[in-house]
Amino acid sequence: MPAVDGGHDPRMSESQPRTVLTTGANSGIGLATVLELARRGYRSVGSVRSDEKAEFVQKAAADVGVEVETILLDVGDADQCERALAGLRLYGLVNNAGYAVTGAIEDVSDEEARGILETMTIAPMRLARLALPAMRDQGSGRIVNVSSIAGRATAPFAGWYTAAKHGLEAASDALRMEVAGDNIKVVLVEPGGFRTGIWDDTERDIARREEHGTRYSVGYRRALQAIRLGSPVMGDPGTVARTIASAVDARSPRARYLVGIDAQLATVATSFTPTAVRDRITRLVLGL
Repeated sequence: MPAVDGGHDPRMSESQPRTVLTTGANSGIGLATVLELARRGYRSVGSVRSDEKAEFVQKAAADVGVEVETILLDVGDADQCERALAGLRLYGLVNNAGYAVTGAIEDVSDEEARGILETMTIAPMRLARLALPAMRDQGSGRIVNVSSIAGRATAPFAGWYTAAKHGLEAASDALRMEVAGDNIKVVLVEPGGFRTGIWDDTERDIARREEHGTRYSVGYRRALQAIRLGSPVMGDPGTVARTIASAVDARSPRARYLVGIDAQLATVATSFTPTAVRDRITRLVLGL
């Protein structure tokens, strides 16, 4: 990897590897990211929520011949976040931790809605706020927020998930401008469909909605069928990880990175198809 910033390698600070924290590092995009950052010479730290998950990350790192550190952190716990970042002077923060909530708006409880907004909108901004003083002191930093194509478009049964991602994108846009003068770059990465555990969350939620009774059974089953049909062509999380790592490396990263052909096609379709037409097609497909 060539040096940038006028010959200065962004991975090194005073001859020491710069530290990058990735949340939700035990699987999927998070795991691929901590491994990719370690390969590129960063001090790669991943947050997990249990000792068992930490051991899994350590084994994955050993298997590919890199070193990854782990910390125990529930990003929804504000006190834990403060303690974790107090001991880290971060050059980079990758806000990846998250999960899916699948369900029609009237099937999702207030508690579920608050939980996903806390994890995927409030927590990333909390961690960014805690990381900023050290980044400002050292004169540079990178905050990469892992959003989704759902940050740009929404669909039935994904209302609260997309609300969380839309909120993350809005807050990231504001933060990007607020800290630009301190040479801190804020980046959104927007993947399409990739093979991660998020689809297991979707299957679990749909089964639970149907068990409790719902008027949307037909739509849920059709949505689940579409996911299963599309799963064989979903991308490898490593593709997203390489995009994230490149954004951390870059001297002037873009504000947004769409990852995946499906994400690019969905963006085009959303931009050029009238809302009434999109709504009608979606309702026909899902039987709404």
